[in-house]
Amino acid sequence: MELATGQTFDTTGGTVAASIGGNGPPLLLLHGFPQTRMMWGPLIHTLAERHTLIVPDLPGYGDSTAPRGVEAASKRAMAGQMVEVMTALGHDRFDVAGHDRGGRVAYRMALDHPGSVARLAVLDILPTSDYWAKMDRAFALKIYHWAFLAQPAPFPETLIGAAPDAFLETTLKSCTAAQSLDAFAPDAMASYRRNFTDPARLTAMCDDYRAGAGIDVEHDLASRAAGERITAPTLALWGASGIAQSAETPLDIWRDWCEDVQGEPITSGHFLPEENPADTAAALLAFFH
Repeated sequence: MELATGQTFDTTGGTVAASIGGNGPPLLLLHGFPQTRMMWGPLIHTLAERHTLIVPDLPGYGDSTAPRGVEAASKRAMAGQMVEVMTALGHDRFDVAGHDRGGRVAYRMALDHPGSVARLAVLDILPTSDYWAKMDRAFALKIYHWAFLAQPAPFPETLIGAAPDAFLETTLKSCTAAQSLDAFAPDAMASYRRNFTDPARLTAMCDDYRAGAGIDVEHDLASRAAGERITAPTLALWGASGIAQSAETPLDIWRDWCEDVQGEPITSGHFLPEENPADTAAALLAFFH
């Protein structure tokens, strides 16, 4: 990554590691599972020409401190930590783009901290409560890991720990359009593998999904019951053969949550920034103009 590395920030939930660099207004980039901030590598050079990029590891991933328990792994808690990082850097209002789990942190941030989020981009996700509500046979087979990782500790950790590379590689390959690892750079893969060889991080990732099966859904449903909507202009991007499109037309869902939303499919599977960095970067730059 062509950014300054090794910067850490103390937050109420632990230490957050981040890479920072570029020129222009601040843009926070949040990665997903089973990855780290390295997933943004293919986009860094292009986006950094027009934006100051803040690219952290989510709590429990990469070099950031693992949350202590499921509630601390909620997207509300993670969003609060990311706002703390941005405030420490002097960015009281900023743009944010999130992929996968990072997208869930990003849209929760837009709901909980509307004064902080200027514009929001979500990559290949639908809101968490919508995923669970629309879980049919085909969708459950596609995202089986949602229920598996959410099982009580230490069941999923024990099984994954017995063959961490096999689990990681199968998870990545199965969600790409090409059904291969070709899109993932060697240094990125090395970073992802570290998540699965550290017991604390493995538990943290499972807690991320345990939160996603419980407290995150409760937060979503409470926001809907209260009539809360995302006020920041929102861009929804999804892989033409990714995960979000397999549930329902993504824009139809996001219109229920957002006051101002636009979007388009990208020719890729689930991992847009790595499978099709050119089109993903172009769409983000057009939105975060």
